[in-house]
Amino acid sequence: MDTSSSRETREENGAAPVSVDIRHLTEGQLAALGVTQLAYVKPVVINGAKAFAIHAADGSPMGVAAEEKVAIAAIRQHGLEPALVH
Repeated sequence: MDTSSSRETREENGAAPVSVDIRHLTEGQLAALGVTQLAYVKPVVINGAKAFAIHAADGSPMGVAAEEKVAIAAIRQHGLEPALVH
């Protein structure tokens, strides 16, 4: 399949993918990164028990689950893509 014509069209329309090193994003740019598509799962300890916090891409807390797979399922049920933070 020849993709050169579709690539040229995307580039002409300004829609070509751009590679960005996320280590150099500002705090504001990082907060806006994927804000409408991503939710982050982070292992935490709450009252001495291991849990998994769910945060929006902007850092806003969304919830907590007892198991990682439950946190991921909850994120997907809401139409978001999970990203793990270790």
